[in-house]
Amino acid sequence: MELFRIKKDIPFMRHALIFNAISALTFVLAVFFLFSKGLHLSIEFTGGTVIEVAYSKPANIDSIRKTVEGLGYADNQVTNFGTAQDVMIRLPAKKGQDSAAQSATVLTALQKQDADVTLKRTEFVGPQVGDELAHDGLMALLFVVIGIMIYLAIRFEWKYAVAAIIANLHDVVIILGFFAFFQWEFSLTVLAAILAVLGYSVNESVVVFDRVRETFRDRRFGKLAVADVMNHAITSTISRTIITHGSTEIMVLSMFVFGGPALHYFALALTIGILFGIYSSVFVAAAVAMWLGVKREDMIKPIKEKDETDGAVV
Repeated sequence: MELFRIKKDIPFMRHALIFNAISALTFVLAVFFLFSKGLHLSIEFTGGTVIEVAYSKPANIDSIRKTVEGLGYADNQVTNFGTAQDVMIRLPAKKGQDSAAQSATVLTALQKQDADVTLKRTEFVGPQVGDELAHDGLMALLFVVIGIMIYLAIRFEWKYAVAAIIANLHDVVIILGFFAFFQWEFSLTVLAAILAVLGYSVNESVVVFDRVRETFRDRRFGKLAVADVMNHAITSTISRTIITHGSTEIMVLSMFVFGGPALHYFALALTIGILFGIYSSVFVAAAVAMWLGVKREDMIKPIKEKDETDGAVV
């Protein structure tokens, strides 16, 4: 399916060096902010108190959130849990207050708004649990990267695998750099968005590389240089890219606008990942593959010459 078809190839690779220099600078800045500012980790990673309360009618999440913020908990998380009447409140650890004191303070404030609210459960999540989550998240990220490299090396060639991983890590580090620079809250949902971006970005690279392989194998383009092959492959997939990324971004923006605070940073991370995923597939993955020396012979299996002595009668 195509919205339009561009007849003349766009010379993307002509400006690849400039755009990759910009990418390298952006990558370095992202790493700098990660080390200088660090991530603003959520309660899942730092530890805190989890409170579950129940209402007799559907709870007003925004009102509960404002009440909790009024108690001095700016980094709270308030979400529905199970039903519209059940609410889960996550609070960061506070010096001089244990989880029982925190839950009593919050429950008193909520009961001033609605006397029917009842406490269902209070639990303290220690920092060691957060460390385990951080470790598990990093391991998940590592296994995804390794899996992608193996898949691309088998489907295409090792040069394409290296190029795709560089482009994917470029996207991930830049997302983390945004969260470090603006000190947006980094939660498990944001980690899930990053893992989704990895899969989404590699899919875009696979589409481009698959078209590169087709172009290399097509005799009509046998005299094209590698840079021209890359330009043709990217240009021929632009219509598909606009349809795919445009429809996905519409869904993500709807979550960003209407999903509330629970999905805000999830949708934001996906938006950054989608935009940079398009950019990296065109100017990073394709350019790196070209600089690694991909050639037509990598995609075309050599034909074995038949031994003339075979079948000869002695």
